[in-house]
Amino acid sequence: MTDRKADPRDPRPLIGEPLALDLLNTRWAGAPVNDLLAESDGYGIWLSSAGLTDRCRVADAGLDALREAREAIAGAVHELHATGELGPTVVSRLNGVLRHGRLRRELGPQGPTEHVEMDRPEWLAAWLAVDDFLDLLDQGVRRIKQCAHEACILYFLDTSQNGRRRWCRMAVCGNRAKAARHYEKARG
Repeated sequence: MTDRKADPRDPRPLIGEPLALDLLNTRWAGAPVNDLLAESDGYGIWLSSAGLTDRCRVADAGLDALREAREAIAGAVHELHATGELGPTVVSRLNGVLRHGRLRRELGPQGPTEHVEMDRPEWLAAWLAVDDFLDLLDQGVRRIKQCAHEACILYFLDTSQNGRRRWCRMAVCGNRAKAARHYEKARG
């Protein structure tokens, strides 16, 4: 993956999570829910923030593939948090995205290398996001969390030592929750 620097046009409140969660965070709270991938311009912004503009073209077919990957990952996260395991439908959706590519390893003059090969180039960003999700599963499902604020729908990887992080951003959602508790305590 290339270096990731948020595109200044990116309106999302949380940017820079691992690729799979960053893809989930292309939807964020609002009325109606904000969706960066509603239009192809947003797809281009996401590719830029994800550091993929040099590898992926902005095209409707790629946007459709990315939306499919987002739905597969979202379904998997919801199912894991609800039941602790992935059912056959979710596994099939994830594998459906993964079938579009593979990782080829070689030994070159500089040492081991890895190359992603795709059956169709428009699936690259989607494949990379689902592949990243598999890496997150290896790190532990309990570290993939949704923000604890009731109005927030963002996800993050809890990298805290004790695994007790609750908020996507303490400065926003955590402070809102603290202020609400203080207000209720003062009222009562």
